[in-house]
Amino acid sequence: MTTAYEYSPDADKIMSVSLGPQHPGAGHFRIRLWLDGDIVVKADPDPGYVHRGEEKMCEYRNYMQNVPHLERPVILDSSGILFAYSLAVDTLMNHKIPQRAEYLRVIMAELNRIISHEYYLGILGLFVGQTTMITWCMGDRDLFIDLAARIAGARVTFAYVIPGGVRNDMPEGLSAQAFDTFDWFEKRMDEYEKIFFRNPLWEERSKGVGVLTREDAIRLGATGNVLRASGVPHDIRRAEPYSVYPELDFDVPSYKEGDCWARGYVALHEMRQSIRILRQAFKNIPPGPVRLKLGPQPRVPPGEVYARTEAAHGEMSYFLVSDGTPKPYRVKIGTGSFKNMRILPHLLRGIHVADIPPVYWGLNYWPVEADK
Repeated sequence: MTTAYEYSPDADKIMSVSLGPQHPGAGHFRIRLWLDGDIVVKADPDPGYVHRGEEKMCEYRNYMQNVPHLERPVILDSSGILFAYSLAVDTLMNHKIPQRAEYLRVIMAELNRIISHEYYLGILGLFVGQTTMITWCMGDRDLFIDLAARIAGARVTFAYVIPGGVRNDMPEGLSAQAFDTFDWFEKRMDEYEKIFFRNPLWEERSKGVGVLTREDAIRLGATGNVLRASGVPHDIRRAEPYSVYPELDFDVPSYKEGDCWARGYVALHEMRQSIRILRQAFKNIPPGPVRLKLGPQPRVPPGEVYARTEAAHGEMSYFLVSDGTPKPYRVKIGTGSFKNMRILPHLLRGIHVADIPPVYWGLNYWPVEADK
């Protein structure tokens, strides 16, 4: 690894450049860089190019109307961002969610986790020159979008997880298609390991690059696969169980290397665990109703609540304040991408410019999610 430079603003050899937001790999995000040749001596993230004012918009719409627009910042994981929101509203209203709805929430959350991770690994492969990886991941991802679309009736953004349960039941006969997909995908992930993670090009571009130690991961507040790749097996589904996750058997993958390779490898094994969860959920889902009858403008009792879940990009949290009207008084969203953004300057310092793409995308950062 390159030894980090001591930055001196008076050094005449330091060049300031901008990566993004127009760069195709930046994803509507800008990083201000100070370079000594091709070595990064300082990096300053400059977010905000896709800010949508989601938190303020929530104050002008009722609790049900907030569902469709809240998922827009995380189109890769729409069920992930809605799960935490619905959990917060349900807690304030003291709801007893139907058991079948709880299982359907978990099913959609895990399908969305795979959909998001496939996108993450595909782009990560592209950034290190593995073009086969993006073609495979994007094609395989569509199989899980198809499953989610059959349940929710829409593609990409599903508006499925809502306060009081889920929007509708899943169709009959879906389990057979689901288990066929799971059987095929488990074999496919074995091929991912052979072709991608054991590929010399992938290993050269990712192993030992962007190392985040366990201590720094905790100090900087890392979350999701970034935290677990640094040797901290922390997952909200286990640490603070919610919904029916306590009834399901699964592991929390973690590796101690803390580099780009480990972050991608953790995501691969998280998809294996998602398949494990989905098999149990489809097998054990009970009959019954899938939502409570709340009406189009439910009144939430006055109070405040903090709720969090484990979404695809890490911890997803909501602080919600109700004044007893059909509209929230205040909504504050905490996303995994925003938490992991603070790690970027730490990891970029002292690396080669060519290593910026795998380090940046390896953090599983989604600019729209961070900007909200």
